[in-house]
Amino acid sequence: MRILVAEDHPNLARSLADGLREEGYAVDLTHDGVEAMHLAQVNPYDGILLDVMLPNKDGWSILKTLRQRGSTTPVLCL
Repeated sequence: MRILVAEDHPNLARSLADGLREEGYAVDLTHDGVEAMHLAQVNPYDGILLDVMLPNKDGWSILKTLRQRGSTTPVLCL
C-alpha cells in the first residue's frame, strides 16, 4: 500500500513516515501544500495523512479539490 504523508513539521513527518514504513507501507513525504496537491493528483495512493495547516496550500483546500475531482482516497486530517 502507498501512503502520502503531507506534514510540515519535520520531526512529526519523519516519525509518521518511519512508522508507516516499518509496517510495510510505501510512503511519499512532502512538507508543502502545493506539492501535496500535485502528488495526490498524479499518484494512486491508498491513503493520505494530511496536515490542515501546510504552507502554500492548506489541507482543507487540498481535500476539497480532491473531492471535487472525484477522488475517494481515504484522508486522515492532522
